[in-house]
Amino acid sequence: MPWIPGMKLRTLLLTAVVPLLSGCSTASFRLFHPAGVVSSIEWHYTLIDVGVMSLLIVPVTIMIAVFVWRYRKSRNARYDPTWSHSLGLELAMWGIPFLTVIFLGYESYRSTLLVNPYGPAALNYADAANPPLQVDVVTTDWQWVFIYPQYGIATVDDLVVPAGRPVKLWLTSTSVTNDFFIPGVAPMIDVMPGMRTMDGFQVNVPGSFEGFSADFSGAGFSWMQFSTRIVAKPDFDKWVAATQASSNQLSYAAFTKLAEPTVNVGAKPAYFSQVPSGLFMDVYNAARAGTVYAIPEQLKISTSSVDYTQGRDGTN
Repeated sequence: MPWIPGMKLRTLLLTAVVPLLSGCSTASFRLFHPAGVVSSIEWHYTLIDVGVMSLLIVPVTIMIAVFVWRYRKSRNARYDPTWSHSLGLELAMWGIPFLTVIFLGYESYRSTLLVNPYGPAALNYADAANPPLQVDVVTTDWQWVFIYPQYGIATVDDLVVPAGRPVKLWLTSTSVTNDFFIPGVAPMIDVMPGMRTMDGFQVNVPGSFEGFSADFSGAGFSWMQFSTRIVAKPDFDKWVAATQASSNQLSYAAFTKLAEPTVNVGAKPAYFSQVPSGLFMDVYNAARAGTVYAIPEQLKISTSSVDYTQGRDGTN
């Protein structure tokens, strides 16, 4: 086949584009598919920021290429040594960035109020007809404990909430800092020992999501995932009743056993009843008082020598 001028360039361009097209599916990018009220607002304002900045970056990039080509040395473009000022250029160079900063600052202020984790305006916590569900979150090495003080129950690595109801989170840690994050549902926030942070979210449609720790915290960090299940209200009520009937009870003494460093491969859930309403504050105060849970030497050396096949009750 004869060589055609420009074919080589077109072939190179197509070769470069094909790998990009192979990633056109955004299904694996959970942030691109927000399911919660707060995450949808964050995605909305992210698109605004990207759009506004693109209006600046794209034209400037094009103009740079055009100017370099048009005023290259070999072209001998017209040069006017007497030129010194242009009011139009001055207004554009200073006015457009100034207005952009004002607009983005205003949008940032609005979005901050809407998604503020300590009191998101997007979630109506004051609605007596639909009060928020309080969930106390405690991270251990290396599990997630979810306490429902309104119902006297708790779970490990399984967060279950009703659809259409705001969820108010209190978070603390027994040891090192972790980051609580449910992509597409709840924004990321630090969870620290001896401190109480807050977060909130609401999902109006039932679904299943995965949460995890986004801050390295030691040997079991890679297994610090937890399931997040958004269920219909009748299903949530049934789940609460079933959990309240669990024979496993979680007093503070039982929690200290649960808080011992454990690598929970596969995020095997556990459920507890008879949970005292003040358990979260007991954990919080213990961390402030210096309570620590020693990591076994075996885990400090290598996680490859740990038997991950056993369940919580010691069975395979």
